[in-house]
Amino acid sequence: MGLIVGIDATNLRGGGGVTHLVELLNAAELANHGIRKIVIWGGEQTLQKLPSRAWLEKISPEALNQGLVKRIIWQRLSLSSAARTALCDVLFVPGGSYSGDFEPIVTMSRNLLPFEWRELRRYGMRPMSLKLLILRYTQSRSYRSADGVIFLTEYAKNAVLKVTGPFSGQNAIIPHGVSPRFQLAPKEQKPIREYSEINPFRLLYVSIIDQYKHQWHLIEAVHTLRSQGFPITLDLIGPAYPLALTRLRAAIVEFDPDKVWVRYHGAVPHEALNSLYAQADLGVFASSCENLPNILLETMAAALPVACSNRGPMPEVLGEAGLYFDPENPVEIAQTLRKYLDSSALRSQKLKASVKRSQQYTWEKCANETFAFLSKMGLGKTKR
Repeated sequence: MGLIVGIDATNLRGGGGVTHLVELLNAAELANHGIRKIVIWGGEQTLQKLPSRAWLEKISPEALNQGLVKRIIWQRLSLSSAARTALCDVLFVPGGSYSGDFEPIVTMSRNLLPFEWRELRRYGMRPMSLKLLILRYTQSRSYRSADGVIFLTEYAKNAVLKVTGPFSGQNAIIPHGVSPRFQLAPKEQKPIREYSEINPFRLLYVSIIDQYKHQWHLIEAVHTLRSQGFPITLDLIGPAYPLALTRLRAAIVEFDPDKVWVRYHGAVPHEALNSLYAQADLGVFASSCENLPNILLETMAAALPVACSNRGPMPEVLGEAGLYFDPENPVEIAQTLRKYLDSSALRSQKLKASVKRSQQYTWEKCANETFAFLSKMGLGKTKR
């Protein structure tokens, strides 16, 4: 008859978690994996974003449309029995944390901040640090007790295992994909002398303004290059963590007090990002902590040369298709950017390589590997 897969979306409210779920379901070919039905529990706003399919049942208990505490209580006390009532053969928890008694459980590692002390300490003695420490505990416990864990990169797997130690369940490395709408035709790469203050060379950095994203170091690097005569501007896109926003604004006041070349646009809907990539000349990604940086994948697919942080999984994702820098060293960032500015041939070479590399990351591949793994876990239950 086929397997029934349950999906816990109780704490997926927006951002990358919902995008992943939408793309996963859009690309699903369940029959290939012996799955006949998916049952998903989540808030109404989340479920409305998901595709409508004959094999997809969406359930939104009242508690999942309320505050975090009520959602956590529902997941802890009611989700397991709901999954059994729905005759699920396996329960997938992409949010990472699960404390019920259903089995088999497959969870996913999405957030590395709780597992990297160097990054966690950036928040000091603030509520965010407590939140990350709680996630470190709950997710570690979930990973150790789960029947299966999905990691997005080899780097993330190793980082988590350093904290949790080995766990008894199976694991798989299944990267996310990148939407075809981000794929753009490569631009002709012109010598920097053909740019001017009227027609500047545009750098683009899309990411939340946060402690580990280092936008202020990038601003200082761009200021250095402008003082050397390069007609470049910097567009920053993304919502902001308040403490980091204060630091960003201070950097803008220090290095671009007249607001001539730094433009902070705030949050932009994910659906509108591809048009911003189309206007840029070079993509920058300066984060020091990632699991799998979807923004980096989008930048690669958009046929932009990429200047990238050398931390975390970024070299694993970008490979030899970009140039790297220490994201906390403005001098090194400026030197890396200058290599691109000085050579249109280098830009052309690297963007072609990054486009080719981005083609490895498709949602069809992600969905195929994810549902194959879930099917494997569900079939294991039927054989017990």
